Amino acid sequence: MRKDLALVLFYTRDNRYSFNALLGAIEGSLFTESTDIYLAESQTELIQRLEEIIERYRKILLGFSFLTPQLWDIHRVVRAVREKFSHRVILIAGGPHPTGDPEGTLRMGFDLVIRGEGEETIIELLEKIVRDEDYSGVKGISLLDENGNVFSTGRRETVNLDRYIPFSIKYGKFNPIEISRGCPFACHFCQTPRIFGTNPRHRSVEKIIEYVKIMRDRGLTDIRFIAPSIFSYGSFDGRTINLELLETLFRQVREVIGSEGRIFIGTFPSEIRPEQVKEETLELIKKYGNNRNITIGAQSGSDRMLELIHRGHTVSDVYNAVFTARKLGFTVNVDFIFGLPLETEEDIDETIKVIEDLIDRGVKIHAHSFLPLPQTPLARFKPGPISAKYRKVLNRILPKGLVFGYWREQEVLADKIYSYLSLYSI
Repeated sequence: MRKDLALVLFYTRDNRYSFNALLGAIEGSLFTESTDIYLAESQTELIQRLEEIIERYRKILLGFSFLTPQLWDIHRVVRAVREKFSHRVILIAGGPHPTGDPEGTLRMGFDLVIRGEGEETIIELLEKIVRDEDYSGVKGISLLDENGNVFSTGRRETVNLDRYIPFSIKYGKFNPIEISRGCPFACHFCQTPRIFGTNPRHRSVEKIIEYVKIMRDRGLTDIRFIAPSIFSYGSFDGRTINLELLETLFRQVREVIGSEGRIFIGTFPSEIRPEQVKEETLELIKKYGNNRNITIGAQSGSDRMLELIHRGHTVSDVYNAVFTARKLGFTVNVDFIFGLPLETEEDIDETIKVIEDLIDRGVKIHAHSFLPLPQTPLARFKPGPISAKYRKVLNRILPKGLVFGYWREQEVLADKIYSYLSLYSI
């Protein structure tokens, strides 16, 4: 007798954190008994797995989560699945790219798109499918109607983070603990506030400590956090600093993992906004954290550009952050984005001056090329090539180990993304 439903996840390295959170949500639901879950980490493994189970289940749901830079790789996998299994498998997509580009995603061959936060949507969707009920009214999804037109079911209310586990205990899929969602700054190149909103939400200290204990009991005592900016944790508006709650969090984590464990604060995936780099926040890292390096997001050395891209800080904030961090003995990496739309020669000259000043202060540059991303205010702007002036500086400091990143690959990718986004009304 065939079982009801299998959920197969195309579980890639770049998207594992998203899937771990979804797995955690599903594990806490009522449908784990009626749904078998499989993970496939490559196209070959995915096809093989589907061949093995295609006759064992009444319905198979195949889930993808992906970023815009992964679009072409995902398209190849989807095409291979459709050629092999036609419509015997229900294909669903979620994550940053499908959220921002539901039409393009559906026309790739997906049956539906989960937009925004997926914990509650995936649970309701599984419930409907298991019960053979119509799922076209589930909040938070987009589909194609019988005429091939896209329709969406409306945005869900934002998720209460304390209701959901940030990783998968059953499948042993652990990751940094997400402590905050939502960013009030809404930078014009960034998808985060378009996916999670601009009102910050925080997982309670009690819940975070509960998950740290689970990790510790499995021998996982390197603790990292996921947040738009680490020192926004506990802030009612995401801008002010709740120093007392931050210290409570870090102190209790340290108490759980002891001196043998390690806490990483202000490094990937929870870098620091420059205006939040203060002596009192850095002292928390020195007191409770193990890292003595931090990453600060500058993005440009031009105040005009910082205002245009809606960063919410100034060049002076960047200098103050670096000065404070270096004074307290930290190694500093600073993010810059090259090829930003509307950048003038004067903006470039100002940014180069800031970069050279920072290098003189012992800073390393984390270099990025601008990528137009769906649903952002800059999605329709053609990415500029990295200027000859920037290249000269980057080529000069690269052999000295003063710059790192994937800016060259991103520069090529940016043109592909721009051409793709021009096809759809993002």
